[in-house]
Amino acid sequence: MTNAAILLIDLLNTFEFTGGDRLKEAVAEMTAPLAALRREARAQDVPVIFVNDNYGRWHDEPSQLIDYAIDKGGETVAAIRPLPSDYFVIKPESSGFYATTLPALLPRLGVSRLVLCGVASDICVLFTAADAHMREYDLWVPGDLVASPHGERGDWALDMMANGMSAEVRPTTDLTLADWLASAPKVAPGSRAA
Repeated sequence: MTNAAILLIDLLNTFEFTGGDRLKEAVAEMTAPLAALRREARAQDVPVIFVNDNYGRWHDEPSQLIDYAIDKGGETVAAIRPLPSDYFVIKPESSGFYATTLPALLPRLGVSRLVLCGVASDICVLFTAADAHMREYDLWVPGDLVASPHGERGDWALDMMANGMSAEVRPTTDLTLADWLASAPKVAPGSRAA
């Protein structure tokens, strides 16, 4: 296994909110490149971790949340459903690190580098990236695998992650997982003063 993992943030989505239709269209457009990235991840032995909202369904287990999202999100969500080898982390708030098992899971997997994909780039992806950056994870946020219902804010968020968190933001059309894994991390663990 490599020292990296792919986090798929809130892609199992109901899209039942203002701007949800635009976001659903954006997720539909990322289905093919996301499938390619997941194939490459399996070939490179990189774990895929779904980090997902629970829609306020506090009694549901992951399989119930997945079924609920597919029922509401339709074929767009069904096309990106978790595989049996994928991990699933339920998040109650915007960041994938806040009040979740992610901070315990990643060290057990030997992870120091993260690829962040998902929605919304200006909220949940951004908050997860900020928490990952503070924990000294090296980041790649492929620009073609994140989306926001607000285009300008999504661009701002990518700029913030690139310039404020040292994240790589090139799309998967310009950078492969293998090439990113072979590159030197932009953030060396332990490089920031406490």
